[in-house]
Amino acid sequence: MKSKATLKQIAKELGVSVSTVSKALNGSPEISEPTKKRVQEYAKLKNYKPNVIGLSLKNRKTKTIGVIIPNILNHFFAKVFSGIEKVADEKGYKLITCISNESSEKEINALEMLSNGTIDGFILSIAEESQKLQKFDHFTSIINEGIPIVMFDRIADEVNCDKVIVDDFESAVNATEHLIKTGCKKIALLSCIDNLSVGKLRAKGFYHAMEKHKVKVEENLVILTENSKDFNKKIGGFFIKNKPDGVFALDEHTSVTAMKLGILNGYKIPQDLSLIGFADGVWSRRMTPSLSTVSQHGPEIGEVAAQLLIDKLESKEETFTFSTTTIKTELRQRDSTKKL
Repeated sequence: MKSKATLKQIAKELGVSVSTVSKALNGSPEISEPTKKRVQEYAKLKNYKPNVIGLSLKNRKTKTIGVIIPNILNHFFAKVFSGIEKVADEKGYKLITCISNESSEKEINALEMLSNGTIDGFILSIAEESQKLQKFDHFTSIINEGIPIVMFDRIADEVNCDKVIVDDFESAVNATEHLIKTGCKKIALLSCIDNLSVGKLRAKGFYHAMEKHKVKVEENLVILTENSKDFNKKIGGFFIKNKPDGVFALDEHTSVTAMKLGILNGYKIPQDLSLIGFADGVWSRRMTPSLSTVSQHGPEIGEVAAQLLIDKLESKEETFTFSTTTIKTELRQRDSTKKL
């Protein structure tokens, strides 16, 4: 294995000062382009790697962002991450990603592990367990240490930081209104994320739209659970017993499950049963018929979150104001709903 060169060794070999080597490697305009190129090529040849921890202790800048997401299998979070990565790359920042796996403990451990000088700030979506327990002190502690946080999608109003959300309430109103306007009278509400802030906002939007259009909500058509396992237990026999003509599903699992069971129980879609899901993963487009969905514009959420954090990190201000940015969703009409 090649040994790693140091700044002093590179400076000695090239006959320049340590300061010149450091500035050349960091792209300083004070150093001529030929010298920069010469130093950078030699450093690469000699396997030079900067001491990130040392740099952070010296100037508090690692040019690295910590990203904590709750679920690696969720297509939405993957899309958000792609947006974060795009802006970070453009601005010269690296990313370190941790998965909380919906655990409050893992979320706390990730924050503690990365806040020791490894990263400059965090972009994160809150773990399911933290929301359920309403446990947010660990975020406030990190912010009080001078490390900025930007929350997206799942947020905590109690934490004073920048936030990026989608219009969950309004998009649920619009989706429900679309089902009503296409003639649906018995609309089912299905969810396995009722313990999450976004799930509660979407359900609230559904009830608001039904009341606004004076359409009765039949409580036997409402299944609100906190996980897919409980939902699967309750959905058996649902379509045969209740005969809905419309479904608004608040997450990807209930969307796909409702579509499959509707077809298995002999419903013609969208003639007998119209469905709108709150997800826009690959399954929505690949199903037959394709599923109409509320698209959350994940990449845009990631881009906005990354830009907000980088603006804070590069600002010379000593006091900050915080904002909540709302990204507009889009109802993507496919084959599972009637056209207006």
